[in-house]
Amino acid sequence: MASYNYKEHSLVSSFVITLFLLVLQFQVGTSELQQNYYSQSCPKAEEIIKQEVTNLYNEHGNTAVSWIRNLFHDCIVEGCDASLLLEAADGIESEKASDRSFGMRNFKYVNTIKEALEKECPLTVSCADVVTLSARDGIVMLGGPRIEMKTGRRDSKESHAKVVDESIPNHNDSISSVLSRFQSIGIDTEGTVALLGAHSVGRVHCVNLVHRLYPAVDPTLDPDHAAYLKNRCPTPNPDPKAVEYSRFDLKTPMILDNMYYKNVLNHKGLLIIDQQLSSDADTLPFVEKMASDNGYFYEQISRAIVLLSENNPLTGDQGEIRKDCRYVNDMLVI
Repeated sequence: MASYNYKEHSLVSSFVITLFLLVLQFQVGTSELQQNYYSQSCPKAEEIIKQEVTNLYNEHGNTAVSWIRNLFHDCIVEGCDASLLLEAADGIESEKASDRSFGMRNFKYVNTIKEALEKECPLTVSCADVVTLSARDGIVMLGGPRIEMKTGRRDSKESHAKVVDESIPNHNDSISSVLSRFQSIGIDTEGTVALLGAHSVGRVHCVNLVHRLYPAVDPTLDPDHAAYLKNRCPTPNPDPKAVEYSRFDLKTPMILDNMYYKNVLNHKGLLIIDQQLSSDADTLPFVEKMASDNGYFYEQISRAIVLLSENNPLTGDQGEIRKDCRYVNDMLVI
């Protein structure tokens, strides 16, 4: 009878375990987000996105604001997977049809960026990464900080339209509920206050303002600013399709800076959630610090944007890389 070689068995077992751990490490490593994910598969990807964002900004300056809002609306709803961009087609209900998406625009230019990528590297760069990197580059175009962001996201094959309303905070929500919602995706109070600083740029349609002006002016609004807003929104029943709005910030309306916090402290915040920042004991210290230190604001919004952009992404073999950001690949002839 042959003797059992315990030493040989031990060596074989050790080898198998080591091999398994190496394979597992490789699988985990390649399925996670990482810096310069496209360095081999599409080396020019990030430069192409940056150039397209710059070109679009020079033609349509408000696109830079849209890229930031896209990131927020996509990533807070079930994660960063470009589900926001899907059109209603073949049984898919578009997230863009939600009331929470009111006022969002420039979606067509996302595909302008995607088309440039497809010419260079077909079916390689995800729409989810386009959303993320266009926001990063849009922030720079608006005078904000350059934020290092990881890539490697993949695109959802389905919409999350049914949970949009419960996922995205409403501008009339209490500050406590907004803080709770962001906390649920790993963003603390300091980070949430910083993210709301994105209201330093862009505008608010009168539909979302008139409840603070009519039938009586909200007493927390600065009287002179309220008079200005009533001039911008002269009726309590504005037409949602009309171009009736006010800029968040009248002094630096297209610069991402800490003027937002100064406005909030001076009772010139447009949305209820903006004004609540200065009356809540948990958020007020951060508002005051960001109002006095633009560098601190940049540090915190950079940190919060990264956390938001890495919320529950699809990676590895999950999802797909869409050819056209508006449709899942099964709808296209590729």
